[in-house]
Amino acid sequence: MTAPGPAPARGYGLEVLPVGGWAATVASRLCHRLMERPGLRVCLPTGDTPTPVYAELVARERRGEVSLAHATVVQLDEWAGLPPGDPARCDARLRRELIDRLAAPPVFVSIDADGPDDEAAALAHDSAARGLDLAVLGLGMNGHVGFNEPGSHPDDPTRLVRLAVSSREAATSRYGADSTPTAGITVGLARLLEAEECWLLVTGERKAQVLRRVLEQPEGLDCPASYLRRHPWLTVFADEPAASLLRKG
Repeated sequence: MTAPGPAPARGYGLEVLPVGGWAATVASRLCHRLMERPGLRVCLPTGDTPTPVYAELVARERRGEVSLAHATVVQLDEWAGLPPGDPARCDARLRRELIDRLAAPPVFVSIDADGPDDEAAALAHDSAARGLDLAVLGLGMNGHVGFNEPGSHPDDPTRLVRLAVSSREAATSRYGADSTPTAGITVGLARLLEAEECWLLVTGERKAQVLRRVLEQPEGLDCPASYLRRHPWLTVFADEPAASLLRKG
């Protein structure tokens, strides 16, 4: 099932990297962007995939190789209903893995998930997510990016969404949430496609099937990440196991 209207696939860049050097290469590219543009406005995800990239960034900042002091980090998504301090909270993870470990941290634009109105919080964050220089994304097993679950449209703004069962289960089984959230706030595909540049990070053999779906099959509502191929400057950074099912060449 596809969304109505034109689907202009503009191509993408694919970099297949060895498992051992994947995170260092992605961190090097991000450092290069920061040196080119110290005031970079970058949207960052949480999850298992970007964690080693953030560790590399912290190490390089401590060695004086890069600074994020003038950058702005915009949070990609957040679980709704989890209290402050919950180990699964996305804002807490970004702070724990990157922001608070830097000697000179960037401006951090988080999602106000603790206010009385999640819809209002989403609307406010939609404004913050406009004008991104770079959107960095992970890829979910069901083809989601952020909390843009299957059924999401390429013109969707930042909004409150109902989570897929697999995302709810991940909150507790993988990320240690004290309770199971049923909803989340996410930067929408519309804002991600408006970013000047977009990166999709994919690692592990278990992501090979969904990555093939994203890159080699028609875009559609069943796989929101497939709409990223509309972006004029999309780069996919995949390790060798994740890229193992892609057509050669």
